[in-house]
Amino acid sequence: MQRILENHQPARNRIYSIDILRGLVMVIMAVDHTREFFHHDALVGNDPTNLETTWPLLFFTRWITHFCAPVFVFLSGTSIFLYSQKGRTKNQVASFLFKRGLFLILAEIVIVNFIFQFNYGSFIILEVIWVIGLSMIVLAALQYLPYNALLVIGLLIVFGHNLLDGVQVNQPMAASVGFTILHSIQMYKVTPNFTLLIAYPLIPWLGLMIVGYCVGKLYSKNINAAYRQKFLLVAGIIVIILFVILRYINIYGDVSKWSTQRTPFYTFLSFLRTSKYPPSLLFMLMTIGPALVILSIAENARSRITKFLIVYGKVPFFYFIFHLFLIH
Repeated sequence: MQRILENHQPARNRIYSIDILRGLVMVIMAVDHTREFFHHDALVGNDPTNLETTWPLLFFTRWITHFCAPVFVFLSGTSIFLYSQKGRTKNQVASFLFKRGLFLILAEIVIVNFIFQFNYGSFIILEVIWVIGLSMIVLAALQYLPYNALLVIGLLIVFGHNLLDGVQVNQPMAASVGFTILHSIQMYKVTPNFTLLIAYPLIPWLGLMIVGYCVGKLYSKNINAAYRQKFLLVAGIIVIILFVILRYINIYGDVSKWSTQRTPFYTFLSFLRTSKYPPSLLFMLMTIGPALVILSIAENARSRITKFLIVYGKVPFFYFIFHLFLIH
């Protein structure tokens, strides 16, 4: 019996289903960035989900990549919980999150922006790496709260942040920038030669990271694997059903309402066309629901494909930087 336990010990040290899912969305991410650099319409700002100008294949090259950012942020929260369970104190976790968060914010400004433009200084855009870093800094403080309190806060943010959709803060400039950082997307002409675009606001993405952090408890050593897989599967199905119901009702959860289009299939595309900037409740439900199902299924999946995905899932930041540089 002791030999059997020893043989299974390494599997508990690394959660391969998380690496598989993260690797999957990282590979899919390359589709979006390849289109951004090579597709002419992307360069002139034409949205591939614009139902007036898109076609189904182009639409889905963008829609499938909607899974990348929310799943990446969600799994970042899960990984933080697992990091905190390895004999570290709350103060050690807070120190790590604060330092890592500052590094990611700096990496977004200095490294990622340069790779996207092969230029530097006139235009800065704050996207997913920035908001993960900022969320980590906030989570450094929030992780001191009791688990149940943190779970309630995460769910309240995810389900309630769309109540701020109608709020606009344009003046004074400091208040406008502050609100944009929290829950909006805005471009600022700071000087004649410098423009700042805040594309990923804190509040919705922080809520998603907190929920991912709380889901990390399912991977504690005292949790039965079969129970975890069943929980994730049922939760994923419930989230998908909730997305369909709320989207069909068309009242709350997204500023972009679906509508009847010229064909039934384009009406279906309208149904799927949820808002990413900032990420709406329905955008999160649409992407995280299937992600939970994949987490459940991937736990026992072992094949050449999963081994391939695990490689990329283990080195997300390196892959993110390298694949952008290579494509550009």
